[in-house]
Amino acid sequence: MAFRSGFIAVVGKPNVGKSTLINALIGKKVSIVSPKPQTTRNKILGVLSNKDYQAIFVDTPGIHKSKTELDNYMQKNIDNATQDVDLILYVMDGSKDFAEDDLNELTNYCKGKTSVYAVVNKMDLSSKEAVFPRLSVLNDIKNLEQIFCISALQKKNLEPLLNACIEKLSDTIKYFPDDVITDKGIGFVIAELIREKILWHINDEVPHGVGVVVEQIVSNPNIEMITATIYCEKQGHKSIIIGSKGAKIKEIGQECRLALQKMLSKKVNLELWVKVKPNWRNREGLLSEIGYASEES
Repeated sequence: MAFRSGFIAVVGKPNVGKSTLINALIGKKVSIVSPKPQTTRNKILGVLSNKDYQAIFVDTPGIHKSKTELDNYMQKNIDNATQDVDLILYVMDGSKDFAEDDLNELTNYCKGKTSVYAVVNKMDLSSKEAVFPRLSVLNDIKNLEQIFCISALQKKNLEPLLNACIEKLSDTIKYFPDDVITDKGIGFVIAELIREKILWHINDEVPHGVGVVVEQIVSNPNIEMITATIYCEKQGHKSIIIGSKGAKIKEIGQECRLALQKMLSKKVNLELWVKVKPNWRNREGLLSEIGYASEES
Protein backbone atom coordinates (compact mmCIF):
# COMPACT_ATOMS: atom_id res chain seq x y z
CA MET A 1 0.00 0.00 0.00
CA ALA A 2 1.04 3.63 -0.42
CA PHE A 3 2.93 5.16 2.52
CA ARG A 4 0.70 7.05 4.92
CA SER A 5 1.27 9.05 8.08
CA GLY A 6 -0.61 11.15 10.60
CA PHE A 7 -1.31 12.14 14.18
CA ILE A 8 -3.52 10.39 16.74
CA ALA A 9 -4.48 12.10 20.01
CA VAL A 10 -4.89 9.86 23.06
CA VAL A 11 -7.14 11.47 25.67
CA GLY A 12 -9.18 10.51 28.72
CA LYS A 13 -9.41 10.83 32.47
CA PRO A 14 -6.32 10.41 34.68
CA ASN A 15 -5.10 6.88 35.34
CA VAL A 16 -7.10 5.11 32.61
CA GLY A 17 -3.94 3.76 30.94
CA LYS A 18 -3.17 6.25 28.16
CA SER A 19 0.59 6.10 28.63
CA THR A 20 0.54 2.31 29.00
CA LEU A 21 -1.42 2.08 25.75
CA ILE A 22 1.04 4.23 23.80
CA ASN A 23 4.02 2.34 25.22
CA ALA A 24 2.37 -0.94 24.20
CA LEU A 25 1.60 0.27 20.67
CA ILE A 26 5.08 1.69 20.13
CA GLY A 27 6.71 -1.37 21.67
CA LYS A 28 9.09 0.78 23.74
CA LYS A 29 8.70 3.11 26.68
CA VAL A 30 8.08 6.71 25.64
CA SER A 31 5.85 7.87 28.49
CA ILE A 32 6.07 7.22 32.22
CA VAL A 33 3.55 5.06 34.04
CA SER A 34 2.54 4.96 37.69
CA PRO A 35 -0.50 3.92 39.75
CA LYS A 36 -1.16 7.55 40.62
CA PRO A 37 -3.36 9.86 38.48
CA GLN A 38 -1.98 12.87 36.58
CA THR A 39 1.34 11.13 35.91
CA THR A 40 1.72 12.68 32.45
CA ARG A 41 2.17 16.48 32.53
CA ASN A 42 3.36 17.25 29.02
CA LYS A 43 2.20 16.48 25.52
CA ILE A 44 4.46 13.61 24.47
CA LEU A 45 4.70 12.16 20.97
CA GLY A 46 5.20 8.42 20.52
CA VAL A 47 6.26 7.50 16.98
CA LEU A 48 5.57 4.12 15.38
CA SER A 49 7.21 3.67 11.98
CA ASN A 50 7.59 0.98 9.37
CA LYS A 51 7.89 0.90 5.58
CA ASP A 52 4.14 1.43 5.07
CA TYR A 53 3.21 4.02 7.68
CA GLN A 54 4.23 6.38 10.46
CA ALA A 55 1.65 6.76 13.22
CA ILE A 56 2.37 9.56 15.68
CA PHE A 57 0.52 9.14 18.97
CA VAL A 58 0.09 12.20 21.19
CA ASP A 59 0.02 11.24 24.88
CA THR A 60 -1.78 13.87 26.93
CA PRO A 61 -2.30 14.63 30.62
CA GLY A 62 -5.52 13.25 32.07
CA ILE A 63 -8.56 15.50 31.80
CA HIS A 64 -9.36 17.07 35.15
CA LYS A 65 -10.54 20.33 36.69
CA SER A 66 -7.89 23.04 36.84
CA LYS A 67 -6.69 24.10 40.30
CA THR A 68 -3.14 25.37 39.73
CA GLU A 69 -1.03 26.87 36.95
CA LEU A 70 0.35 23.38 36.36
CA ASP A 71 -3.22 22.10 35.91
CA ASN A 72 -3.91 24.91 33.44
CA TYR A 73 -0.74 24.04 31.55
CA MET A 74 -1.76 20.37 31.41
CA GLN A 75 -5.21 21.31 30.09
CA LYS A 76 -3.63 23.50 27.43
CA ASN A 77 -1.61 20.49 26.30
CA ILE A 78 -4.82 18.47 25.92
CA ASP A 79 -6.47 21.23 23.89
CA ASN A 80 -3.44 21.57 21.61
CA ALA A 81 -3.09 17.82 21.16
CA THR A 82 -6.61 17.40 19.77
CA GLN A 83 -6.17 20.07 17.10
CA ASP A 84 -5.30 19.02 13.54
CA VAL A 85 -5.13 15.29 14.21
CA ASP A 86 -6.53 12.45 12.11
CA LEU A 87 -8.09 10.57 15.00
CA ILE A 88 -8.94 10.88 18.69
CA LEU A 89 -8.70 7.83 20.92
CA TYR A 90 -10.80 8.37 24.03
CA VAL A 91 -9.51 5.90 26.63
CA MET A 92 -11.84 4.69 29.38
CA ASP A 93 -11.46 2.38 32.37
CA GLY A 94 -13.37 -0.81 31.59
CA SER A 95 -13.00 -2.16 35.12
CA LYS A 96 -15.68 0.20 36.48
CA ASP A 97 -18.91 1.91 35.41
CA PHE A 98 -18.37 4.89 33.12
CA ALA A 99 -18.80 8.20 34.92
CA GLU A 100 -21.28 10.73 33.57
CA ASP A 101 -18.55 13.27 32.88
CA ASP A 102 -16.63 10.62 30.91
CA LEU A 103 -19.65 10.08 28.66
CA ASN A 104 -20.22 13.82 28.31
CA GLU A 105 -16.57 14.40 27.39
CA LEU A 106 -16.67 11.61 24.81
CA THR A 107 -19.93 12.97 23.39
CA ASN A 108 -18.38 16.43 23.02
CA TYR A 109 -15.39 15.05 21.10
CA CYS A 110 -17.81 13.22 18.80
CA LYS A 111 -19.49 16.53 17.92
CA GLY A 112 -16.30 17.76 16.25
CA LYS A 113 -14.96 17.08 12.77
CA THR A 114 -12.30 14.58 13.89
CA SER A 115 -13.01 10.84 13.95
CA VAL A 116 -13.29 9.36 17.46
CA TYR A 117 -12.74 5.81 18.70
CA ALA A 118 -13.62 4.75 22.25
CA VAL A 119 -10.92 2.52 23.75
CA VAL A 120 -12.17 0.59 26.76
CA ASN A 121 -9.01 -0.38 28.62
CA LYS A 122 -8.23 -2.61 31.63
CA MET A 123 -10.34 -5.48 30.37
CA ASP A 124 -8.00 -7.77 32.28
CA LEU A 125 -9.65 -6.39 35.43
CA SER A 126 -13.21 -6.94 34.22
CA SER A 127 -15.43 -9.62 32.70
CA LYS A 128 -17.43 -9.60 29.49
CA GLU A 129 -20.63 -9.92 31.49
CA ALA A 130 -19.79 -6.78 33.46
CA VAL A 131 -18.63 -4.67 30.54
CA PHE A 132 -21.37 -5.41 27.98
CA PRO A 133 -24.01 -3.21 29.69
CA ARG A 134 -21.48 -0.37 29.74
CA LEU A 135 -20.76 -0.79 26.04
CA SER A 136 -24.45 -0.43 25.22
CA VAL A 137 -24.26 3.12 26.58
CA LEU A 138 -21.39 3.89 24.20
CA ASN A 139 -23.40 2.56 21.26
CA ASP A 140 -25.90 5.37 21.82
CA ILE A 141 -23.30 8.13 21.32
CA LYS A 142 -23.80 9.75 17.93
CA ASN A 143 -20.80 9.81 15.55
CA LEU A 144 -18.66 7.52 17.70
CA GLU A 145 -17.07 5.49 14.93
CA GLN A 146 -15.70 2.42 16.70
CA ILE A 147 -15.34 0.83 20.14
CA PHE A 148 -12.35 -1.32 21.11
CA CYS A 149 -12.04 -3.40 24.28
CA ILE A 150 -8.39 -3.94 25.17
CA SER A 151 -5.85 -4.58 27.89
CA ALA A 152 -2.90 -2.28 27.28
CA LEU A 153 -1.02 -3.83 30.21
CA GLN A 154 -1.34 -7.34 28.79
CA LYS A 155 -1.17 -6.12 25.16
CA LYS A 156 -4.46 -7.81 24.28
CA ASN A 157 -6.56 -6.85 21.24
CA LEU A 158 -4.13 -4.09 20.21
CA GLU A 159 -3.69 -5.23 16.61
CA PRO A 160 -7.30 -4.49 15.52
CA LEU A 161 -7.04 -1.08 17.20
CA LEU A 162 -3.74 -0.28 15.50
CA ASN A 163 -5.04 -1.36 12.11
CA ALA A 164 -8.09 0.86 12.53
CA CYS A 165 -5.82 3.76 13.51
CA ILE A 166 -3.66 3.30 10.41
CA GLU A 167 -6.76 3.48 8.22
CA LYS A 168 -7.33 7.04 9.45
CA LEU A 169 -3.85 8.37 8.63
CA SER A 170 -4.27 11.00 5.94
CA ASP A 171 -0.78 12.30 5.16
CA THR A 172 2.18 10.97 3.19
CA ILE A 173 4.99 12.86 4.93
CA LYS A 174 7.59 11.00 6.99
CA TYR A 175 7.83 13.35 9.96
CA PHE A 176 10.55 11.47 11.86
CA PRO A 177 13.44 9.13 10.94
CA ASP A 178 12.63 5.44 11.33
CA ASP A 179 14.72 5.06 14.51
CA VAL A 180 12.99 7.92 16.40
CA ILE A 181 10.29 6.85 18.88
CA THR A 182 9.60 10.19 20.60
CA ASP A 183 10.00 13.90 19.93
CA LYS A 184 11.47 14.57 23.37
CA GLY A 185 15.17 15.13 24.01
CA ILE A 186 17.24 12.83 26.20
CA GLY A 187 17.19 15.30 29.11
CA PHE A 188 13.39 15.26 29.19
CA VAL A 189 13.27 11.45 28.98
CA ILE A 190 15.76 11.10 31.86
CA ALA A 191 13.85 13.62 34.00
CA GLU A 192 10.58 11.78 33.39
CA LEU A 193 12.15 8.43 34.29
CA ILE A 194 13.36 9.88 37.60
CA ARG A 195 9.91 11.34 38.28
CA GLU A 196 8.35 7.95 37.56
CA LYS A 197 10.48 6.29 40.23
CA ILE A 198 9.50 9.01 42.72
CA LEU A 199 5.81 8.42 41.93
CA TRP A 200 6.21 4.73 42.71
CA HIS A 201 8.06 5.30 45.99
CA ILE A 202 6.38 8.33 47.58
CA ASN A 203 2.75 8.31 48.74
CA ASP A 204 0.06 10.92 49.45
CA GLU A 205 0.28 14.38 47.84
CA VAL A 206 4.05 14.71 47.65
CA PRO A 207 4.48 13.35 44.10
CA HIS A 208 2.12 15.95 42.59
CA GLY A 209 4.34 18.66 44.06
CA VAL A 210 7.50 17.16 42.56
CA GLY A 211 9.28 18.27 39.41
CA VAL A 212 12.59 17.06 38.01
CA VAL A 213 15.12 18.86 35.87
CA VAL A 214 18.34 17.36 34.49
CA GLU A 215 21.10 19.85 35.21
CA GLN A 216 23.98 18.18 33.39
CA ILE A 217 24.75 15.20 31.16
CA VAL A 218 28.40 14.38 30.46
CA SER A 219 28.80 11.56 27.95
CA ASN A 220 31.87 9.36 27.89
CA PRO A 221 32.37 6.22 25.79
CA ASN A 222 31.68 3.84 28.68
CA ILE A 223 29.77 5.92 31.22
CA GLU A 224 27.11 8.62 31.37
CA MET A 225 27.50 11.26 34.11
CA ILE A 226 24.08 12.71 35.01
CA THR A 227 23.15 15.35 37.59
CA ALA A 228 19.48 16.06 38.30
CA THR A 229 17.50 18.15 40.78
CA ILE A 230 14.20 17.09 42.32
CA TYR A 231 12.05 20.13 43.21
CA CYS A 232 9.34 19.93 45.88
CA GLU A 233 7.10 22.50 47.56
CA LYS A 234 7.73 21.99 51.28
CA GLN A 235 10.60 21.18 53.60
CA GLY A 236 8.54 18.28 54.93
CA HIS A 237 8.25 16.88 51.40
CA LYS A 238 12.02 17.12 51.02
CA SER A 239 12.48 15.12 54.22
CA ILE A 240 10.10 12.41 52.95
CA ILE A 241 11.88 12.16 49.59
CA ILE A 242 15.30 11.95 51.24
CA GLY A 243 14.11 9.53 53.95
CA SER A 244 15.73 8.52 57.20
CA LYS A 245 19.50 8.92 56.86
CA GLY A 246 19.06 9.31 53.10
CA ALA A 247 17.60 5.81 52.64
CA LYS A 248 14.67 6.79 50.38
CA ILE A 249 16.62 8.97 47.94
CA LYS A 250 19.31 6.29 47.80
CA GLU A 251 16.68 3.67 46.89
CA ILE A 252 15.14 5.95 44.25
CA GLY A 253 18.56 6.79 42.84
CA GLN A 254 19.57 3.13 42.61
CA GLU A 255 16.41 2.21 40.67
CA CYS A 256 16.87 5.22 38.39
CA ARG A 257 20.49 4.31 37.71
CA LEU A 258 19.64 0.72 36.78
CA ALA A 259 16.78 1.84 34.51
CA LEU A 260 18.99 4.45 32.84
CA GLN A 261 21.77 1.92 32.26
CA LYS A 262 19.26 -0.33 30.52
CA MET A 263 17.93 2.56 28.44
CA LEU A 264 21.33 4.01 27.50
CA SER A 265 23.19 0.68 27.20
CA LYS A 266 26.11 1.93 29.28
CA LYS A 267 27.11 2.54 32.88
CA VAL A 268 25.52 5.56 34.58
CA ASN A 269 26.75 7.73 37.42
CA LEU A 270 23.65 9.53 38.72
CA GLU A 271 23.75 12.40 41.22
CA LEU A 272 20.39 13.51 42.65
CA TRP A 273 19.72 16.70 44.62
CA VAL A 274 16.48 17.67 46.36
CA LYS A 275 15.51 21.36 46.61
CA VAL A 276 12.47 23.21 47.96
CA LYS A 277 10.65 25.71 45.71
CA PRO A 278 7.45 26.72 47.53
CA ASN A 279 4.26 26.84 45.46
CA TRP A 280 6.06 26.25 42.14
CA ARG A 281 2.94 24.69 40.58
CA ASN A 282 1.11 28.05 40.84
CA ARG A 283 3.85 30.20 39.33
CA GLU A 284 4.41 30.13 35.59
CA GLY A 285 8.00 31.33 35.91
CA LEU A 286 8.89 28.39 38.10
CA LEU A 287 7.18 25.98 35.72
CA SER A 288 9.39 27.29 32.95
CA GLU A 289 12.48 27.21 35.16
CA ILE A 290 12.15 23.52 35.95
CA GLY A 291 11.34 22.55 32.39
CA TYR A 292 7.58 22.19 31.93
CA ALA A 293 6.42 25.32 30.14
CA SER A 294 9.47 25.12 27.88
CA GLU A 295 8.11 21.85 26.47
CA GLU A 296 4.93 23.46 25.17
CA SER A 297 6.04 24.06 21.59
